[in-house]
Amino acid sequence: MEMKLSSVAVSFVLVAFLWFVWRFMDWLWLRPMKIERCLRQQGLKGNPYRLFYGDSKDIYKMSKEARCKPINLSHDILPRVLPFHYHSIKEYGKNYFTWLGPVPRVNIMDPELINDILNKNNIFKKVNQNPLHNLLVAGVGSYEDEKWAKHRKIVNPAFYLEKLKDMLPAMHLSCSEMMSKWEVLVSEKGSCELDVWPNLHNLACDVISRTSFGSSYEEGRRIFELQKEQAQLAQEVFDSFYIPGWRFLPTKRNKRMKKNYQDVQALLRGIINKRERAMKLGEAGANDLLGLLLKSNLKEIKEQGNDKNAGMTIEEVIEECKLFYFAGQETTANLLVWTMVLLSMHQNWQVKAREEVWQFFGNNKPDYEGLNRLKIVTMILNEVLRLYPPAIVVTRVIHKETKLGEMTLPAGVQFFLPIISVHRDPELWGEDAKEFKPERFSEGVANATKNPASFFPFSWGPRICVGNNFSLMEAKLTLAMILQRFSFELSPSYTHAPSFVVTLQPQNGAHMILHKI
Repeated sequence: MEMKLSSVAVSFVLVAFLWFVWRFMDWLWLRPMKIERCLRQQGLKGNPYRLFYGDSKDIYKMSKEARCKPINLSHDILPRVLPFHYHSIKEYGKNYFTWLGPVPRVNIMDPELINDILNKNNIFKKVNQNPLHNLLVAGVGSYEDEKWAKHRKIVNPAFYLEKLKDMLPAMHLSCSEMMSKWEVLVSEKGSCELDVWPNLHNLACDVISRTSFGSSYEEGRRIFELQKEQAQLAQEVFDSFYIPGWRFLPTKRNKRMKKNYQDVQALLRGIINKRERAMKLGEAGANDLLGLLLKSNLKEIKEQGNDKNAGMTIEEVIEECKLFYFAGQETTANLLVWTMVLLSMHQNWQVKAREEVWQFFGNNKPDYEGLNRLKIVTMILNEVLRLYPPAIVVTRVIHKETKLGEMTLPAGVQFFLPIISVHRDPELWGEDAKEFKPERFSEGVANATKNPASFFPFSWGPRICVGNNFSLMEAKLTLAMILQRFSFELSPSYTHAPSFVVTLQPQNGAHMILHKI
């Protein structure tokens, strides 16, 4: 009897082992080869699949080499920022595919297909990144289906335009503090050299801290420091090949990311608990982002009655805070620094923008109504977002066989939507697509290009960035206040080195010479 049981156990283990080997070989070789045949039948071109790594080694190598040297002062930055993508387009054309290990990724640059992908978020899903990425930020930007819909509904009211108007004084206070520091620096000689990148980054951090947490914004600064380090560690994860289970190993990077995550969670939990206690005592909730989020969440819970899934848990509120904290300061800081760089390169547009600001505000504090009427400034910001979008790509994945345009693609295929490349496509924007020409937006976004879906710096469709109006209002206010007080030009020490580190950043800073007006 014992012999028989032992034989059954051995057989079971053998079958389980063979099943595992089969699944592994299917994932690593059989399925990729089958998908490659399908992609080529659809007219797509790309490198042949290479066992385990695919194109990952080449992508990493080319990116690393590109970061080693700056480029000339031009807006032709694609070879430096996305070198493998640039190389693939030159070799295979726009309709190509790449391999992230055994995962196929199809390049999509047709605005009609982009519109389909980003509007049909029930079919084209967010790509599940390395689980370590969630230690940086999760929230509504990472969720799908019903959970995404619930969170988006709760988060939306915090970003209504009338609510953003109430946040303008907090933004103005932060900008005024930076202006005062700059005025001290230039006071002696009338000008000074300054790397504006860390200044603008700290400004955006200060703004999001004040507008998110109100009187608790000093605590928010510590969150910013932790999240900044977390972003750098996350980029290292992005650049490395994903190995299932690797996150559980006690490597130095894994341990540091987990420690940062725990510290941020603790800080946010403390701020939220304090605010919730105040609300329960009947104190009027602050009109900062956290207060608006908690009010919206409480309203949702009350409306849903006894539904245990109503509203968000405190852990989910924490993730939303991390999201609008991280995304809010990253997006605006990048938009502002590239705007200053481009207005330094194109002084005529700096003059035009300053004249418009003086026309509306003189030396007075910019107000909400006036900011919304700044046509030239808006044109400039749109053109900067076109050439230097904070997020340079959007990715999606399908989990079942799906028809897209003339193609029928199998489950598991990812889609690579290169915002920065679509924004430079001469077929959509004209032969001057790589030039800085804000006048192309003089009649609005819809008339600037052959297809509105070819301009999507904040994504597109139902999942468009909820904070885009927040970011644009902050950028307009900051730029207006800078133009009122200073003129600026690139320093001889400036090196043009756009680099993709979660967002599009100036790798070597943005050294400028400020002149007091």
